[in-house]
Amino acid sequence: MKRIAIFAKKVFKQDLSVFENLLKGIIELGWEPILEQDLAQQLHTKFQWKTTHQTFSSYQDLQKGFDLMISLGGDGTFLKAVSFVRNSGIPILGINTGRLGFLSNIPKTHIDQTLQRFNAGHYEFQKRSLLRVHTENDLLSDENFALNELTLQKKDTSSMIKVHAYIGDKFLNTYWADGLIVATPTGSTAYSLSCGGPIITPGCQVHILTPIAPHNLNVRPVVVPDHMPISLEVEGRDRSYLLSLDGHSQHIKQGEKVTITKAEFMINVIKFEDNNFLDTIRNKMFWGSDIRNER
Repeated sequence: MKRIAIFAKKVFKQDLSVFENLLKGIIELGWEPILEQDLAQQLHTKFQWKTTHQTFSSYQDLQKGFDLMISLGGDGTFLKAVSFVRNSGIPILGINTGRLGFLSNIPKTHIDQTLQRFNAGHYEFQKRSLLRVHTENDLLSDENFALNELTLQKKDTSSMIKVHAYIGDKFLNTYWADGLIVATPTGSTAYSLSCGGPIITPGCQVHILTPIAPHNLNVRPVVVPDHMPISLEVEGRDRSYLLSLDGHSQHIKQGEKVTITKAEFMINVIKFEDNNFLDTIRNKMFWGSDIRNER
């Protein structure tokens, strides 16, 4: 019997039928659904569901015996699901009930078809690299990894900050900006893209450094090999700044060194033959579309 972990941040009333169809499809295949604890409590409180399904509450619960993690929501939900899976090797499937959906790219209308294809083995794993982040005071503890990006930015001031960046032991640049993003190929279509960074296809072994609103117009995003460590130090008028990993933020003191490396594990994302990255950027970002032909 396959054991399927299910995670969603929130289940809205309009998406309740989607969740019901997902559970029904899993049970009809003879699999066992295991709900994230807060999700099960939410279903009970908001919708008076009386479920007897088992639950999980942390990544320790998922280290053994699971065949699949299903993320139900948008890309933010998918990123949170990664924090449960971590280095367990459990593949993740994202069903999109949000808006854009780069990571959660399975339409909610295709649930039955998707479960059948997974059951038949008609899929492959697309491995996605992550960042591992170290600080001098171990600010992030065991939450020191990110699938999309690290962001180092100003907190409570309108003034620019200076971010000193090093690649390996070589000085790269001092960025006068609102902040700096270090992104993975997966994160290239997220915050980095909105700040002018390049789109990188999954599988490329690189990291991207993208400044946020740089003061110098001759500063542009840089793509570097992911085997080279990146070191950052921030300087400015405040005593502390924001260090964010996939939206999870901590305050970091001025001058504290941040070191970014490629994580020692990768995430397995379920990929179907007719659902690939290039189709996603064309269909969801209208990449290369000529709006003159639509008039």
